[in-house]
Amino acid sequence: MKAKGEYLYIQINISRSTLYIGVTATLSVRSHQHKIGEGSKFTSKYKCTDLVYYEFYESIEEAITREKQIKKWKREWKIQLIKELNPTFKDLYDEVADMG
Repeated sequence: MKAKGEYLYIQINISRSTLYIGVTATLSVRSHQHKIGEGSKFTSKYKCTDLVYYEFYESIEEAITREKQIKKWKREWKIQLIKELNPTFKDLYDEVADMG
């Protein structure tokens, strides 16, 4: 059963050169959309298909606040954040696929 709340997430392309930061209530659905090229114009254009990071929040306001904060960070800070959870930049899609 899926917990009620929101997710901040980071998608990355296969060459690990382009990051996309977003917010969603349905992480598995949204990640799947990005994977098949239907997530957003940006992720489709830059092929940001791999989910490499996510955080859960109780409210949309908290998730959006965090999204805005991280989007202002330098790239190296974003990379370090990802490495703390996912040092190999493994695609976490399978981990979240059954979250609903």
